[in-house]
Amino acid sequence: MSRSGYTLPVFACAAAVAALHWLRHHQPLTLTSVDLISPAQMAEIPIEQVAGLSETAALAITRSDPGDNLDLTKNTPIWAMVTWYEGDGETVIIKGGEGIGKQLNGEGKAAIYGYAQKLLTENLQRLLAPGEKITVTIILPAGRSLAVRTSNAAFGVVEGLSLLGTTGISQPLSTPDQLTAFRTDLQDKARRFESLVFCIGENGLDLAPKLGINPQQLVKTANWLGPLLVEADILGVKEILLFGYHGKLMKLAGGIFHTHHHLADGRREILAAHCAMLGLPSSDIEAVFHSPTAEAALQHLRSLDHSTGSDWSNQVYSRIAETIDARSQEYIKSHSDRGTATTVCGSVLFDRDRQIIVKSQTGCMLMGKLC
Repeated sequence: MSRSGYTLPVFACAAAVAALHWLRHHQPLTLTSVDLISPAQMAEIPIEQVAGLSETAALAITRSDPGDNLDLTKNTPIWAMVTWYEGDGETVIIKGGEGIGKQLNGEGKAAIYGYAQKLLTENLQRLLAPGEKITVTIILPAGRSLAVRTSNAAFGVVEGLSLLGTTGISQPLSTPDQLTAFRTDLQDKARRFESLVFCIGENGLDLAPKLGINPQQLVKTANWLGPLLVEADILGVKEILLFGYHGKLMKLAGGIFHTHHHLADGRREILAAHCAMLGLPSSDIEAVFHSPTAEAALQHLRSLDHSTGSDWSNQVYSRIAETIDARSQEYIKSHSDRGTATTVCGSVLFDRDRQIIVKSQTGCMLMGKLC
């Protein structure tokens, strides 16, 4: 049985609670209780170190434990510095220190998102007396070095990691136990809806409702797209919209239906192949193939459009989207006992700014029905 853990915001909150406790009592905590809010349960988080920095500031340190998950933040230290302050403003002000990423499309704002903000604010406000106010600065000493091994930059987050997520529980997304949990969620929603939206990660889950899609029709797949497509077909789901970041979802166009990077990549090969089939100049095909990320390849195609007045980016991505649909149908059919696929698949791909790049023909039709 795989062991779940907690997401980074939970450890940041635990450290902040411990630092606030020091400010008030001048005593260290070795364990703090955090209300996860989502889910509605408490978590006991060990505290490694606490220190008073002055009469008005204290620092506490925890260490990330995401459970049996392929997570590069495992065991990384998380610091929280809490400072008393007087003046106007919020009761709890949250700041990002060293190792917390900055949002390029948010004017350099710290990449501390909704769930983390709510978790910190609600847990800390309960511990403050009327009139008391604090500033909380979250620091990830290893955040800057770890960030270069993530896709953060593809989503416009630089110089560190994000405190991102919608829940306090960190599930092992690449283990069979997690697939079982996803199948259970899919089975529940297949009983209620004929059309579902598959989202690989948190960005899709966050963006889809903002576009008008019913959150109840969203199914998180993580990297298990293949088996969940087959499961949906067995359950009689009529339509599936594959909704995701282009650098992840395009793997399906190459027949890769378990999308974890430890197992397979192929993105640059897929992009270069479609560029070649459309007749792009060899120098541009090479530039796409040697791009360090899918986002960089997209930007090259867009710059080519701008400089030549062409429409290469749309042509390439339209072809990829249609291939995703076709390969998904083929995958379902090849894994079906009936030898047929009754589920219709469409795809929608977005970029690092969460702007839609392309909709396949079926994806466009499904978006029209779902939004």
